[in-house]
Amino acid sequence: MSNIKSLVVAEHDNASLKGATLNTISAAAQLGGEVHVLVAGLNAAGAAQAAAQVAGVAQVLHADGESLAHGLAEAVSAQVLALAASGGYSHILFPATASGKNASPRVAAKLDVAQISDITKVVSADTFERPIYAGNAIATVQSADAVKVITVRTTGFDPAAASGGSAAVTSVAAVADAGKSAFVRSEIAKNDRPELTAAKIIVSGGRALGSSEKFTEVITPLADKLGAAMGASRAAVDAGYAPNDWQVGQTGKIVAPSLYVACGISGAIQHLAGMKDSKVIVAINKDPEAPIFSVADYGLEADLFVAVPELVASL
Repeated sequence: MSNIKSLVVAEHDNASLKGATLNTISAAAQLGGEVHVLVAGLNAAGAAQAAAQVAGVAQVLHADGESLAHGLAEAVSAQVLALAASGGYSHILFPATASGKNASPRVAAKLDVAQISDITKVVSADTFERPIYAGNAIATVQSADAVKVITVRTTGFDPAAASGGSAAVTSVAAVADAGKSAFVRSEIAKNDRPELTAAKIIVSGGRALGSSEKFTEVITPLADKLGAAMGASRAAVDAGYAPNDWQVGQTGKIVAPSLYVACGISGAIQHLAGMKDSKVIVAINKDPEAPIFSVADYGLEADLFVAVPELVASL
C-alpha cells in the first residue's frame, strides 16, 4: 500500500505522555510511512513537546482548547475527524485503553469503516493480528477500507524511545464544544504504587484470600517488599476484596510486567488473557490442578497464608 500516513491519538495528562502512547507509536512505525501524533487537550504544550521528542515521529499536531480539557470522547473523536478530513491519513491509531476504546469506535463509525481492534502485530499495512476467544486464538485480519481505524494492545509492542526525535509541533484549531457531553467531576483513587498497566512488577490476589482484610494483610507486605503494583482477579473484585481498578483480565486490564506473582488465583481463562504475556509468572496455589500453573514459569503448590508471609520474611 503506497502513501501510508498514520495518525496516533496520544493519551496524556496535558503535561506528559502516558506510556501507552509510546507503544502505539511503535505499532504505527511498523506500518511504514510518516507517523504524526495528535495531542488534544488544554494547556497541553508539555505533552506536545514530549511527543516531539519521541523517536520516529515526523510531526506533532497540537490542538488546545476548553472542549478538549478532559479528553471527553465526543470532543476527541470530533478533533480526529476534523484532521482525518484534511490530513489524508491512511491509518488512525489509538491505544486500546479505556479512553482510546471510548473514542475510536466513534471515529470508525463516522468514517463508515470497520474498526480493527486490539492488534498485537502488524503483518503489513492492511493486515494485522489480534487475539480472539480470550487469547486462545489469533485472528489475522485484512482490511480493504480506505482508512484503517485501529486500537493497539500496548503489551504487543515495545515502547518507542521517548527521546531522540525532533518533530515539528504544529498548532491546529481545536474543535468547538458540540454540547453532547460535559465533564462533571473525576474521582481519582490515590495510589502511591505504580500504575497497574505500566508496572514492572505486579502482585495479584484471588478469591482464595477470603476477605478484603486478608487481601490487605497478605498481599500488601509482598507488594511493598517488591515495589509492586497490586492486582486482583475478577472473582476477588466481585467479592469486594479489591477495588475495581485493580482487576486484571479480559474484562479488566491487560498487563505484561517483567514479574507477575499470582497468589490464590486459580487462573480462569479470562484472567489468563490479561496477564499471560508477562515475562516471568510465579503462581502460589494449593490446588495442583489450578490452570494458572499451565502458564506459570515458577509454581508453588502451597497454602498462600503460609507461603506468602514466609516469602516476605525471606526477601
